[in-house]
Amino acid sequence: MKKYITFGEIMLRLKPPNWERFFQSPLLEATFGGGEANVAVGLARFGLNVAYVSVVPNNSIGDACIGELRRQGVDTSLIVRKGNRLGIYFLEAGANQRPSKVIYDRSHSAIAETKPGDINWDKVFDGASWFHISGITPAISLSASELSLEAVKKAREKGITVSCDLNFRKNLWKYGKSAPEVMSELVKYADIVMGNEEDCQKSLEIKVDVDVESGRLQTERYRELTDKVLGLYSNIKKIAISLRESHSANNNGWSAVLNNREEFLISKKYEIHNIVDRVGGGDTFASGLIYGINNLPNDKASLEFAVAASCLMHSIPGDLPLLSVEEVENLAGGATSGRVQR
Repeated sequence: MKKYITFGEIMLRLKPPNWERFFQSPLLEATFGGGEANVAVGLARFGLNVAYVSVVPNNSIGDACIGELRRQGVDTSLIVRKGNRLGIYFLEAGANQRPSKVIYDRSHSAIAETKPGDINWDKVFDGASWFHISGITPAISLSASELSLEAVKKAREKGITVSCDLNFRKNLWKYGKSAPEVMSELVKYADIVMGNEEDCQKSLEIKVDVDVESGRLQTERYRELTDKVLGLYSNIKKIAISLRESHSANNNGWSAVLNNREEFLISKKYEIHNIVDRVGGGDTFASGLIYGINNLPNDKASLEFAVAASCLMHSIPGDLPLLSVEEVENLAGGATSGRVQR
């Protein structure tokens, strides 16, 4: 059975109930989440053998975090227990024309203070066939970016397939290096790349005339964007771009494209109304794509599976994609009515 590895920071997520503003009432819902941890949970829920690598403090909060991952079927045996704190992020869910808001509190977190040599990559990659990383971890700190580069180099050395979700986070790049400076080097070791149009342009400094703020999509521009990425990085075999039409915080159009150097594929589009929680949608897309590439007959099927999975994620509170293959396949196959199943 293939072994999948994801690596990154998992955080404590604190969110006001429903669509309240911060501290409108004296309550915050506490859950766990983080880009690469969400991907690990998605892969585990899809029945794959996946281990998550991170650095988590050896205290009761860290114990609860690891317990949640284990409950979802993720192998946590490679997590390093050290450091003083788990990173935190605060989420205020948007509604209608009021956007969601994220505030990070992750400075000096356990993984932010981890440096090259602190993780035994030979042990991590023993028997592994796939490694997933994102642009979030290299944005946390200089040492985390160096550790991320060490990881992808070691994975490439061992012949392991590397996937990278570009995941640009403007509020994290604060330690002196820019996203393009770091990510343009890291993606040289990636086989599969994913993200949205903003991730490509701001992480890799690839300029295409795409308006990411208007909520309207120009599909023909995405072929140009993906062609440019593939032209610059000969190592990348496939690139997928998720396309979000943000009509409001609660009403989005959702689709994706994939360029595999032979075909430019466009998925079906879902109109998602009354969004419950959109955080983790991109991570679910990544987990769906990884699952599809390894288990479905072709890239078209993989793309449709990934888009359907991430569409369903918009109906689930929290970061973690609590989905099954059957549910995703039903939606991808056209079961969109949401009728009660008895």
